[in-house]
Amino acid sequence: LVEKLRADGVQKEVVREGTGPLPDFRDGTKTTFHYRTLRCGDEETPLDDSRARGKPMELIAGKKFKLPVWEAVLRTMRPGERARFRCDTKDPLEGQRHCCSMAQLHEHYSLGYPDLDELQKNPQPLIFDIEVLKVEAPGSYQQDPWAMTDEEKLQAVPLIHQEGNKLFRQGKVQEAAAKYYDAIACLKNLQMKEKPASPDWLELDQKITPLLLNYCQCKLQCEEYYEVLDHCSSILNKYEDNVKAYFKRGKAHAAVWNVAEAQADFAKVLDLDPSLRPVVSKELRSLEARLREKDAEDKIRFKGIFSQ
Repeated sequence: LVEKLRADGVQKEVVREGTGPLPDFRDGTKTTFHYRTLRCGDEETPLDDSRARGKPMELIAGKKFKLPVWEAVLRTMRPGERARFRCDTKDPLEGQRHCCSMAQLHEHYSLGYPDLDELQKNPQPLIFDIEVLKVEAPGSYQQDPWAMTDEEKLQAVPLIHQEGNKLFRQGKVQEAAAKYYDAIACLKNLQMKEKPASPDWLELDQKITPLLLNYCQCKLQCEEYYEVLDHCSSILNKYEDNVKAYFKRGKAHAAVWNVAEAQADFAKVLDLDPSLRPVVSKELRSLEARLREKDAEDKIRFKGIFSQ
C-alpha cells in the first residue's frame, strides 16, 4: 500500500507507531481520526485542523469521500498511529486523476472552506498530518444516516425511533428530537426518489408523520413554538383529520398568544375526537387563565404610564 502511494506521488512519514495488525479496511469500515492540512513550507499555519474544530473526522470506506486521498492513506495506518503524508501536485491540464493529486480538487464542487477552494485554482503540495483514533469493522457501530444505503435506512428507522422514545421517556428531550430528526431524514431521502403521491411515496409519508409529531412534541417542550406551527400545518395540509397535529398546533398557537387560532384548533380536535374533551378543556382553561393574568398586567402597566 505504501509503495502504491509512493507511485501516486504520496510520501509517508510515520511519527508514532500504531498498535495491532493492519485493519482490512473493507467497505463499511469506519475510521475516526484527527487531521491537520498543511502547506509544504508553511507547517505552522494549518489550512484545516480537526482538533481546533473540537471534533475528529469520521470516514467510512467505500462511501466516495470527497478527498479519496484520505481513504488511501488511512488504509496504510493502524489504530493509534500518527503519520504525515506529503501529497505532490500535478498539472491538472495533463488530465491527471490519481488519488493523491490536488488536481482532483479541480472537479466540479467546492470543499466549503476558502483556503481549500483557493487550492482548486492554484494546486500546490500539501501535507496531511493524521492520527488514527479508532477503526471499527462494518456492523460494529451505528452508521450516520448520510452513510447508509437505501436498504440500511429502512432497517434503521424503527431502531432510531425506539431510541428517540427511550430518550424522551428519560426526559432527554433534545437528544430525543435529534433521533426523530435522523429517522425523518432517512425517510425523506428515500421519499425524494419516488414520484410524489405515488403509492411508495405515500407509504413513506405515512411513516414520516408519526415521527414528525414526536419531533413536534419535543419542540413544544423546548418552547420552539413556531417550528411546531410550521410542521403541524404541513401535516394538516395533507391529512386534514390528524387529531394530534391539530392538538399540538393548538398548544403552539396558545403559547404565542394566537388565541383565535388556538381555539379553532382545539374545536377541531373535539369535532374529530369528542373523547378528548377533558384534555382540551384543560388547555382552554389554562389559556383563559393566562389571558386574565395578561390583562391584569396590562392594566397595571397602562395605569403606571398614564399616572406618569
